[in-house]
Amino acid sequence: MRYIEASAGGTSSGLFKETSSMKPIGDKNLILIGMPSAGKSTLGQCLARALSFSFLDTDQLMEERWGCLLQEIIDSEGLEAFRRREAKTVLSLDVVGHVISTGGSVVYSPRAMAHLQDLGRILWLDLPLEELERRLANGMESRGIVRTPEQSLADLYYERRPLYERYAQMRVETQGKTNQQVVKEILKFIHLSRSPRQE
Repeated sequence: MRYIEASAGGTSSGLFKETSSMKPIGDKNLILIGMPSAGKSTLGQCLARALSFSFLDTDQLMEERWGCLLQEIIDSEGLEAFRRREAKTVLSLDVVGHVISTGGSVVYSPRAMAHLQDLGRILWLDLPLEELERRLANGMESRGIVRTPEQSLADLYYERRPLYERYAQMRVETQGKTNQQVVKEILKFIHLSRSPRQE
């Protein structure tokens, strides 16, 4: 599949994968993928309110289930164990009518991503590396970011981009836009000018 550019009011607003499955989602789910600090949790809550959906954050769900911070899991058990726990958490999801914010490393698990594809539409929040570096300038060591000690944020960024592109049905460029602007663009291009629950 390839991405096509969509625009509103003459300005670029997102890239959408050409697919025959782009239909109104009804009560299915919207799944957000992307790098750490791309805004998945914040934007996800805004989208959930706009759609009258519930909001679910898989990072938060992991911490609640295992009773510790993500970074503590990585430090005590290692990256592979963390990825297994992350995939197990995602594979346990059985919900409708949710906006789901996922961890940035979920794309390393084909099984988890196949399950998310079954659950709903996958949106990639794409933010330039320079802005991610600014946001994470003081938080790389404590955010529970799945990386080896020698990997930089740039290494992760370029490693993960092909995976985000592979699984996303829609890429949303969020740089320089308010949450409200991004939400409006997403709703427009998934053929939802308003929530089906509000009709």
